[in-house]
Amino acid sequence: MKLIRYSDSKGNIAHAAQQADGSANVIEGDIYGDFRVTERKAEVVKLLAPIQPFAIICIGLNYKFHAEETKAAIPQHPVVFMKLPNVVQHPGDPILLPRHLRSDKVDYECELAVVIGQTARNVSKADALKQVLGYTCGNDVSARDWQKHGGGGQWCRGKSFDTFCPLGPVLVTADEIPNPNNLAIKTVLNGETMQDWNTNDMIFDVPTLIEFLSGSTTLMPGTVIMTGTPHGVGMARTPPVFMKPGDTVSVEIENIGTLTNPVRAEA
Repeated sequence: MKLIRYSDSKGNIAHAAQQADGSANVIEGDIYGDFRVTERKAEVVKLLAPIQPFAIICIGLNYKFHAEETKAAIPQHPVVFMKLPNVVQHPGDPILLPRHLRSDKVDYECELAVVIGQTARNVSKADALKQVLGYTCGNDVSARDWQKHGGGGQWCRGKSFDTFCPLGPVLVTADEIPNPNNLAIKTVLNGETMQDWNTNDMIFDVPTLIEFLSGSTTLMPGTVIMTGTPHGVGMARTPPVFMKPGDTVSVEIENIGTLTNPVRAEA
């Protein structure tokens, strides 16, 4: 099932199940609990990010070739950092390049985003995928100057500017993606393919990440796990390629869809 989140003409926000003809049927109930798909058609005035996350947990250096291109050692444990939940951006809405705390080195990162569907703690790798509600496309937008030099050695400052986590366009339920570590994934910037790889290159696969992140730690429903990006990021290119006002960036993941956002300067 492909779930969307939308607003209607009255400003109401709800979830719906996308149909083969492009329409969507209203969902009643809690997507993290009991819900049902009705026969009523949703009035989709605006497509929103498929969820508003409880938390956003991100994994760095999780693709072998990406670690090589950044000349980083293969990590022994997942490299964990956070994004603020309010930095989520909707499909089609702009990624804003910071101007108050200015950055001219804003990079794209296509990522498979995993949405936890139930309270999970000390989950085994064997049971990990049972905790997943679904998967969506994510863009871990990163201000490389603030990430590397302006965050006191931590990455969160460069990763948590407003609009720096586009998600969407749909949330594909876990039953439709039995193996999240065999999906083609790419970034397209202004029509040019910049990243084009497969999630089978992850150093720590999705079940391993859930096992690790839930260790002695409660993952709440609505937690988003950003699972890392493959090689081809802008900062590793010669010369580097950073996003600029007027650009359009898309993240494409097999069996999920395409998440597209324009790029603008912060007012």
